[in-house]
This record gives sequence, C-alpha cells and structure tokens, in this order.
Amino acid sequence: MTQDELKQAVAREAVKYVVPGAWVGVGSGSTANCFIDELATIKGRIKGAVSSSVKSTERLRAHGIEVDELNNVDDVPVYIDGADEVTEHGAMIKGGGGALTREKIVAAVGRKFVCIVDASKLVPVLGKFPLPVEVIPMARSYVARELVHLGGQPAWRMGFTTDNGNVILDVSGLSITDPVALETAINQIPGVVTVGLFARRGADVILLGTEGGVRTLTPSVR
Repeated sequence: MTQDELKQAVAREAVKYVVPGAWVGVGSGSTANCFIDELATIKGRIKGAVSSSVKSTERLRAHGIEVDELNNVDDVPVYIDGADEVTEHGAMIKGGGGALTREKIVAAVGRKFVCIVDASKLVPVLGKFPLPVEVIPMARSYVARELVHLGGQPAWRMGFTTDNGNVILDVSGLSITDPVALETAINQIPGVVTVGLFARRGADVILLGTEGGVRTLTPSVR
C-alpha cells in the first residue's frame, strides 16, 4: 500500500469514533484532509465541526460541513488529527504544517484525542522530526538562543506565517526522552506561543496504518 492509501485507511477507521449528533474536532494536514473527506460521507449524522486551521475550515465547508468557532461550542467529544511523530505512549510532535497552536487548543477541549498516522510516524523516541515552536515575531532571536541552551538547533521557517500572525522555529538535534518536561520548559520561555510537543495532553487512541491493516494502540502512559 502507498502512504496515501495508508492515510485513507486510518481516516476511514477514525470515522467510527465520531459521535452522532455532536461536534467533531478536526485537525489539519494531509492525513486530516483524508479524514475530512471521509467525514463528508456521514455529514448528515453530525452537528458540525470545530476546525484547527484555515485550510481545514475551507475543506470542510467545501464538503458542505458546518464549521463553528470553538467559543460557540461547549462540548467536543472527540478530536481527530494526524502527527509528524508519535510514540506508543501517545506523546506527539505536531506542527509540520504550522497549525500547532490551534491544534493544541482544540485537542485540549476534546474529551478524546484520536491520532491517525501511517506506520512511518511511530517512533521510540521523539525528535528526529524537527520540533516546531510558534513564536511572537519580536521574540524570535531571543527564543532561538534559549532553545540552543536546551540543546536544540533552531531554524527560522522563513517566508511562513501562522494563522495567528506568528513565526515558527523548527528545532532539530533533540532526543526527547522526557516530552512532558521539555514541553513545560519550552512553553515557559517568554515569547513562545506554543511548542509542537503534545505530551501533557497526548493521544488517547492511535490508529496506525500498516501493510497488514489498521492497528489500534491505546496508550497507557502519558
């Protein structure tokens, strides 16, 4: 199976976690796009979606799915999104597409986080994929120096602005053995909006696309 076919397989499986008559939290990126396309096949059974990016909102509305602002929604039973890397414990690196802040907010509201990925995204230790950090523009250089002190090698994602009007530093050279501690440390740097470590609130379910079919992992350690 191709990587796209694996993404489509986990997207079809993820639809089973959608709660009828409720709002669905929807992530962003290529795998989330596959889920949006699958969600369109049951759009008559849901109230609508809460989206984590402008691009996802546009795709949802193109399918005729109602999208509302999170401020207007008091309950999101499930949030479904992909990841750039994920461990068997449910910790993730997200933000390769730049929507990490809104993704983290909607994930925090969702009562269940279902992570949909192909098998290549499952890793024993996070950090091979550069860790995205969303930063207030005036703090970019300062935050970069602080990230160096933490052992990282930050690079400015030049020419890219988030949906929130901020910049992103992609941090390579990290071996993230304690993702909760690093998430906390980076979030405390003045000027950081969000770090793309999803460990304090990780995945509750991981749907893993493999050649042998979709595997379901239920992380027991956060």
